[in-house]
Amino acid sequence: MNLFEAAKRAAAQVALIPDAERAAALEAVADVICAHSAELLAANAEDLARMDPQNPLYDRLKLTHERLDGIASDMRHVAALPSPLGRTLEDRPLPNGLRLRKVSVPFGVIGVIYEARPNVTFDVFSLCFKSGNVSLLKGGSDADASNRAAVALIRRVLAERGLPEEAVTLLPPTHEAVGELLGAVGYVDLVIPRGGRRLINYVRDNAKVPCIETGAGVVNTYFDAAGDLEIGRRIVLNAKTRRVSVCNALDCLIVHRDRLADLPALVEPLAAKNVLIYADEAAFAALDGKYPKLEPATPESFGTEYMDYKMAIRTVTSIDEALAHIARYGSGHSESIVTADPAAAARFQAEVDAACVYVNAPTSFTDGAQFGLGAEIGISTQKLGARGPMGLCEITTYKWLIDGNGQVRP
Repeated sequence: MNLFEAAKRAAAQVALIPDAERAAALEAVADVICAHSAELLAANAEDLARMDPQNPLYDRLKLTHERLDGIASDMRHVAALPSPLGRTLEDRPLPNGLRLRKVSVPFGVIGVIYEARPNVTFDVFSLCFKSGNVSLLKGGSDADASNRAAVALIRRVLAERGLPEEAVTLLPPTHEAVGELLGAVGYVDLVIPRGGRRLINYVRDNAKVPCIETGAGVVNTYFDAAGDLEIGRRIVLNAKTRRVSVCNALDCLIVHRDRLADLPALVEPLAAKNVLIYADEAAFAALDGKYPKLEPATPESFGTEYMDYKMAIRTVTSIDEALAHIARYGSGHSESIVTADPAAAARFQAEVDAACVYVNAPTSFTDGAQFGLGAEIGISTQKLGARGPMGLCEITTYKWLIDGNGQVRP
């Protein structure tokens, strides 16, 4: 039996596991993560040794005791969340006496393609297992040793508890495996790519099974004419430098021309983090001699997902220009405005077309755990189906249950 057939068979079993048993298994995996942290870190060290520490993806790839504790904590949180299955979404009688119910159920087999992020292995398993789904994982070669160690631990726990090990399967880290996953019609119910625009476009263009676009984030923050400088300083620093390699990190600061005198103070905290700024003409003039790492912006500076200690600045004369810039260069992921003007805030949230739209808060909060979802399987930037951080409910579908008493259709 090949891996896809085994996953499909396991899906029927996993869907029937009682929620308490699923939760207990996730708690057990969390315990194992902590108890076997040395094993996981040793495997991760193999991967790290093959990557240049200056690569922005190095931070994504790296596991630490603290990060493993956080992964275990997120898994316990998922275990404790209410089951997303069996929820009655609609319940009504029809005029002919039939009772019609819409009830949440698992998708079945979910394939996830991701890059150098071994934490995703645990996040995806926990969310899929809790929601009654089987996960097929296609990680990148950069994180292969880490992923193999993680899946081995998970499968060990499942086997010890008499649960199907095929509830999670790690596919080979090859391009061929991607093609097989995208073409697994009849075996895979949904594919979710987590990575850069190139990966997402490839999956969307080549998948023969349903897919959800996630991950690519060209993120902007607009500092309005009525923006509070201290709030803006904190937001820009956190959004840009908390973790530069993640999809919710700031890529472009849009600043109202009336606030150019405040621009040096606004970006001053970035200097300590060695952030390189690509500034348009007006912003460059305001920062020249006042910010250490400064270069003139080019047309390519805008609309770029940097995933590095780099950022663009665009000057605008109105909120209309800011909204137009976001409409042209944003990716529908996360956008923010810093303003003390309620009318500007309301207009920004009403008109920006993105999954997450913030007022006076950094885009770094676009995260399943931060939204109280326990973890996330991805951040959807599309509009059909799930949008934004995808937690348990977003990876379930539904079916109609119809109860009758001998009615026949005329």
